[in-house]
Amino acid sequence: MTRRNIPREGEVRIPSGCAIAGIMDRSGARHDGGDILRSIALMHDRSNGLGGGFAAYGIYPDYADLYAFHIMYESREARAAAEAYLEHFYLCEKQERIPTEEHPAIKNPPDIWRYFMAPHPMRLAASGLDEAEYTMQHVFHINGKIEGAFVASSGKDMGVFKGVGYPEDIGAFYRIGDYRAWAWTAHGRFPTNTPGWWGGAHPFTLLNWSVVHNGEISSYDANRRYVEQFGYDCELQTDTEVITYLFDLLARRHGLSQQMAAHIMAAPSWREIDAMEPDRAAFETALRTVYASALVNGPFSIIVGSEEGLLALNDRLKLRALMVAEKGPMVYLASEQAAIQVVCPDAENVRSIEGGVPFVVQRDDVAAAKAGEAAENRAVRDWPLEHEVGVLPRKRREV
Repeated sequence: MTRRNIPREGEVRIPSGCAIAGIMDRSGARHDGGDILRSIALMHDRSNGLGGGFAAYGIYPDYADLYAFHIMYESREARAAAEAYLEHFYLCEKQERIPTEEHPAIKNPPDIWRYFMAPHPMRLAASGLDEAEYTMQHVFHINGKIEGAFVASSGKDMGVFKGVGYPEDIGAFYRIGDYRAWAWTAHGRFPTNTPGWWGGAHPFTLLNWSVVHNGEISSYDANRRYVEQFGYDCELQTDTEVITYLFDLLARRHGLSQQMAAHIMAAPSWREIDAMEPDRAAFETALRTVYASALVNGPFSIIVGSEEGLLALNDRLKLRALMVAEKGPMVYLASEQAAIQVVCPDAENVRSIEGGVPFVVQRDDVAAAKAGEAAENRAVRDWPLEHEVGVLPRKRREV
């Protein structure tokens, strides 16, 4: 190539990784998948056709109290084995093949089914586990032990629709427009370290958690070893899977708020901590010490979905783009501002997510319930009690 033929600045566009988007109605009103599909489709150049997907919350109101398993099968044998396993441990209210539509760009899709189930009461009691832990263990068993079967999602009143293809094609394949949800997330994948396959597309899930991610986690090995100590099976060997399990560990198992879980994963640097007031510095030092292996390093932007709402987080240095905007009860998130404006041209408060600072949006009823929590309960979840800062409890002053 001659010097004259070398592309110059502005003559070539190299996408900055994947595309992520989220739309939520704080009021809990449900909307079809048309807007999230248009939002992620606008960022087509951030994908390469090796992965796309959507998470939707509130789509199964008739079965809201049941676990909705979306399972992909590579063979009849895999389906038979998985269904026999589920029949042993769950009571199934309904099962059916997920409706799809043939699309010329979607090649060789797996057989995709959904199951609405409740844990078998006797087997749940015998396990000594709560419902969530019981379900997590069985999801890991299917994904790790039943060859050719993969649980794409396993939460209540939510579901994930993903596969190999551009996100707009995946959305058409799954007929996303037929569903109505109060929160949507979407992902267009540009794989870097792992191949494109149906189970490896985003969102990654566990129970009601879903994560879409743009970036690369350089702390993957440390984070993976950490969650594996608590029984999480990292079968998919991808960094986004580990982020999902970190949120489940910190928020569900350890009882921290989602904000605190995100704060731990994007904790302030030691230099910042050294400049803090003594009590705050002691608290941040304790967090970084106890949860050293939960610190996530590398360039990333993520959107986390749950039954509470959406949470967005950038790495501390903000090496990946993530925008947010609002309009009435609606909240919009996307890798590019244009992906918000294409569905809401008059969006307000358009801004960039601050590096290392979690942006949290909750459904109105969830926010109201949390506001009513006792002050001491909020302190335990979000801030240390006085005696938790030091090594020993403070002595009472004598009167």
